[in-house]
Order: sequence, then C-alpha cells, then structure tokens
Amino acid sequence: MRGTVTRGRSLGLDFGTTNTVAATVDAAGRSRLIAIEGPGGGDEVSRSALCFWHDEDVRGGLAVEAGSAAVAEYLEYPSDSRFLQSLKSVAASASFDTAPVFDRRYRFEELGRLFLERLAPRANGAFDGLDRLVVGRPVEYAGARPDRALARRRYDAMFAGFAREIHYVYEPLAAAFGHAALLGEPATLLVADFGGGTSDFSVVRVEERGAPRRCTPLGHAGIGIAGDRFDQRIVDRLVLPFLGKGGTYRSFDKVLDIPGGYFADFSDWSRLALMRNRRTLGELDRLRRAAIDPEAIARMIALIDGELGYPLHAAVGQLKRALSRADSATFSFSGADVAIEAAVERAEFEDWIGDDVARIAATVDGALADAGVGQEAIDRVFLTGGTSLVPAVRSVFTQRFGADAIVSGGELTSIAHGLAMIAQEEDVTAWTA
Repeated sequence: MRGTVTRGRSLGLDFGTTNTVAATVDAAGRSRLIAIEGPGGGDEVSRSALCFWHDEDVRGGLAVEAGSAAVAEYLEYPSDSRFLQSLKSVAASASFDTAPVFDRRYRFEELGRLFLERLAPRANGAFDGLDRLVVGRPVEYAGARPDRALARRRYDAMFAGFAREIHYVYEPLAAAFGHAALLGEPATLLVADFGGGTSDFSVVRVEERGAPRRCTPLGHAGIGIAGDRFDQRIVDRLVLPFLGKGGTYRSFDKVLDIPGGYFADFSDWSRLALMRNRRTLGELDRLRRAAIDPEAIARMIALIDGELGYPLHAAVGQLKRALSRADSATFSFSGADVAIEAAVERAEFEDWIGDDVARIAATVDGALADAGVGQEAIDRVFLTGGTSLVPAVRSVFTQRFGADAIVSGGELTSIAHGLAMIAQEEDVTAWTA
C-alpha cells in the first residue's frame, strides 16, 4: 500500500472550461476547498473568465480581472470591456495563435497566467510557496484535431513558477481518487466527468475499504464534446436564425450563401468575444451591405460589438438547467435590439444533441475497451460535472449499468478534492497523465 505523506505545501487545481476550483488538504487529512475573494465574498467555484478594460492608472493602460471579479467588472461596463471565457477549449488548437484584446494580442499561456496571477492574491495565501501543484487535465482535449503536445507546452508555460513541482492528472481519475474513499467494499469504478469542453472517462479498480490509495487505473477515454457543444446546438436552433444563418448575399450577378464560419464562431464561447476586432467587424459590415436580409447581419454585429456573449451564455445555461428539471422551458434573451423568446420541449433539445450523446456513449465503450473489461465488470458509476445532470446523458449510464449503480455529487468540486488528495501522495507520478 502506498503511504500518504505531506510533501510541503501542496494544492490541487481544477482549471476547467467553465469554472476553476482549488483545494488543499488540512492538518487532519481532510480535503477542503479554497475560497477566492471576490466582490460578493469568498467563491469556492470561480468562473474561468477574464475581463479587460482601459485604465490610465494601470501600467500599460490595460487592466484585467479574473473569476467573479471579471464577471462583476463586465456587468458594470459591458460595452467598454473585453470578456473572455471557455479559454481552455483552445488549449490544444493549433489554429489558435493569439487572442485580440483591444490593440494587443495574447497567447493562450499569457491569458492563462494572467488568470492565475489575478486569482492567487485573493486565495488567502493558498498559492504562496507551493512545493507541489497538481493540475487536472482532460483525457482528450476539445477541438476538431486536438494537439496534446501543444496543449502540454502551453500548460507548462502557463503554470511555470507557481510551484516547485507541477504535475498533471486526468480529471476523471482525480474524481475517482476522491470517491474511492466512500466505497464500502472493493469495486471496479467507472468515473464519467462532464465539463464544459470535454467528456472524460476513467475505469479504476479499488481494492480496499477506505483506502483510495489502493486505486489502480485500468483505462481511459475522452472526447471534445460536452456542455459547450450542447450550448452550440441551442444557439444554432434558437439564436442564429435571427442573425442571418441560412441567408444569402449578392456578389456581382450571383446570389450566394452566407459563409458558415461566422455562425460557427458566434456559437463557440471561446471564439465569440474574439470576433470583436476591426477585421471581423469590417467583414460583417460589408456582408451586411450585400445581404438579402441586411437587418439580420446588423443584429449579429450589434451583439458582437455590444459584448453580449456573457448574457447570451447565461440565457442558454438557464434553459439547459431548466430542461434538466422539467419537460419544457422557455428560452429568453434580449440585448442590442435582439429579443428572442421561445418555448422548448426537452424532447426537442434531446433531438438537437442526439448525435453528440451517441458519440459520448461510444467513448464510454472506448474507456471500457482501454481497460480491458466489459460493462458487466463495472460495480459503480460515478457521474460528475455539470453536464452529468442532463437527463439524456444520465440515461446513457442508467440504461447500461442500471440506476442502482449510479452515484453522483460534487459536480463542480469533486475533481479539485481528488487532485488535492493526490498531491499528498508519496509517489504522485503513479497518477500523472
């Protein structure tokens, strides 16, 4: 049995697509979440977001905040801000070079360091003098052709200097480590972690009651489909038709379809804010003048230029949560002379995400195959992450493994707890990805 020792000061950090959570282990051996001070008090779950704005009193003239402070700053001055979210979605994207923010451009690792540097001073010293930082990472990154080596280089640059040792652990494996302590007997555990950008799965064998450090990882699989992709389906069906999707424009003596790339970027939270630049807005304005329905393109320009990605994200999230609790709900959004209200049935939403859920189910098969076990070998299924609450997603597991095998909880915090516990391991490399 591997022993547990305190390796100086350590921290587990779940840097997520939508939220970021940090945890440490106290003197009694209990994992506890770190509260990040914000405008409304301490936040144990911080929004993975940045807000930039001009400030003559700041060196360089450009101020930035992170987490709940970023949200508060944006809400006070939305049109004068640049609000970036879902940054993690482009970590493995070779097509992402830099993000334009006013008249500057930032690489992924620069944005990531700014995020951490703004959170750390408000964490009551939790980031100070760290010997070991254990960071969660997805089994598979988001994106059409994710480059794992590129993501690793970016992560290394982002986290460099925050601790003497930096380690990366698969996020579902961290959740398994924390959950294993609750098991009453030896079991083979399937952990499904559904984040904003990815759905990841680990199969783990737990050998001994109350001894999570006897966990043996058996196999893993992941896919870049999760909550943000479901959001894209909602935006595609309910919002983009008002913004010109499916429309046409005149080019000399021809009538052509409006390019789909603008709509794909608009529905992607990690790219929407980046559309607010001179080049893209200039292209859209030329398209507006040539469009058969110029008012639709004008609405898209107004939403982008008005920096309304955050309230749109909030409206989409509210609908998704409501459809997890009820058979029908109303989508409601207004801003920049755009007002949309639509009744949505859960069955409609499940039809929109049907192909995505099928690909997630196939990835579960991949995890079992990687572990060399069949589904009959799984004794317990632990679901975590916000998207695990979507009924169509949960049904993938109840139908295969039975409702009695399913457990869930700590949807936003279980990974951070597990990372903090792994950070206490004598041989942390046994868990690293």
